[in-house]
Amino acid sequence: MENQGASVVITHHILDGKRQEYEKWLDEIVPITKHSEGFIDLQIVRPIPDLTFVYTVIIRFDTISHLKHWMESDNRKNLIEKANPLFRKNDNYKINSGLDFLFESENEAKVPVRWKQFLVTWSAIYPLSLLIPLFVLPFLRFLQIPVNHYFDGFIVSGCIVFLMVFAMMPNYTKLIRKWLYK
Repeated sequence: MENQGASVVITHHILDGKRQEYEKWLDEIVPITKHSEGFIDLQIVRPIPDLTFVYTVIIRFDTISHLKHWMESDNRKNLIEKANPLFRKNDNYKINSGLDFLFESENEAKVPVRWKQFLVTWSAIYPLSLLIPLFVLPFLRFLQIPVNHYFDGFIVSGCIVFLMVFAMMPNYTKLIRKWLYK
């Protein structure tokens, strides 16, 4: 399990009128995070202006120990302490190995076996990988963005990952819960 990678999903509920200050704080913490040992990548899902106030940050490291080292580091603790006046709630996070966070369930204490995770993820990504380009690529051309294989792939994969994490997997895993956790 140590070598399968690790993810942390962090949610920060930001006070009204503090979004700009939080963005400045992100500009401070993100580069430090990226220079941590074992860092792989990070994604920030920002709130919808004037509608929501929750930032979700997903950070991936190569090992659980590297991730825990960053999450428990003095650098992070000091930066979180600095940002506390911006939060409605305390810093909230959950550490998972690999992509286990996609299979979390409020009702289940355990994580499904890896082969079931593989089948479920594959069966969700496959149709998205066929359908998303059919919608996204014509939209990019409509916006007169020239064809660029790398940029197109970047946008399409970002849409697929976003849909997987926030729409598909939470609903899909509820639908197949009995088989998945059996």
